[in-house]
Amino acid sequence: MPDNEPWPPSGEQIELRYDDQTAVVVTVGGGLRSYRVGDHDVLDGFAAHAAADGARGQTLVPWPNRVRDGKWEWQGEPQQLAITEPAQHNAIHGLVRWLGWSVAERRASGVTVRCASWPQLGYPWPLEVSVRYDVGDEGLTVEQSITNRGSSPAPVAAGAHPYLTVGTDRVDDAVLHVDADAWIDTGAQQIPTGVVAVEGTPYDFREPRRIGTTEIDYTFTGLHRDDDGRFTLTLRHPSGERSVALWVDESYDYVEVYTGDTLPDASRRRRGLGVEPMSAPPNALASGTSLRVLAPGETWRGHWGITAGGARISPGPR
Repeated sequence: MPDNEPWPPSGEQIELRYDDQTAVVVTVGGGLRSYRVGDHDVLDGFAAHAAADGARGQTLVPWPNRVRDGKWEWQGEPQQLAITEPAQHNAIHGLVRWLGWSVAERRASGVTVRCASWPQLGYPWPLEVSVRYDVGDEGLTVEQSITNRGSSPAPVAAGAHPYLTVGTDRVDDAVLHVDADAWIDTGAQQIPTGVVAVEGTPYDFREPRRIGTTEIDYTFTGLHRDDDGRFTLTLRHPSGERSVALWVDESYDYVEVYTGDTLPDASRRRRGLGVEPMSAPPNALASGTSLRVLAPGETWRGHWGITAGGARISPGPR
């Protein structure tokens, strides 16, 4: 970026193109600022002159979601993370979302961005974090990887934070399909209190239906997968003319769905649907649930992606 011009809050803007698809990856947080197919936004992203709000498009490593009071323990040693969600007194969404990342490989239709997350109070391991973004025949595909560059085993988890849109003014009118058997209830700090079957609750979207006025900020699990091991969440315009699907591979056993009711900017609330692939649930560093422990030099990888306009999408009722 030129030294004589103001730097964009989200860093370098890297545009990817393939046929009628355009995506913009940014070097702050290794994030995804926008994704369009034809004339339509697929993501409710953010402007080039703005910072990512509501974790929009950011990479969540070495934990997604929250750690209660920032406190956890590893092999008998207490750890205290910085409180990055003061309102609820939690450490939220990891350590790399505001770091500057570098471009490791660049292509017309793809880019790999990378950063080093160095040891700090509350997390004493160096990690190399990499995200590869590609647009192609299957839409947008993403590979996240974490390598332990330390000398002792490191517990890790990963996530991402895109917001989907099908062009409705609010998510209320969109038709949502989440083929999952359970959701994770949470308490005052949005820390898990138990796993609940979706049946008979407002969070049962196993059959596609309008979101309506339902407020959602919960993690879904018990994900139903296809023969390729993919779980797919779909969002559809009520007319049936536009649709978008987010899929995850078997590296992600949890998907957070967020209707945006608590976003600080009221004009952004319920505009897009936050759909967050997560390899572990909220408070995983403290609970140990689904954490992956990497040996020195070992790498974890996960894949997710977004398609628009019908690929891998069940039409559902109209």
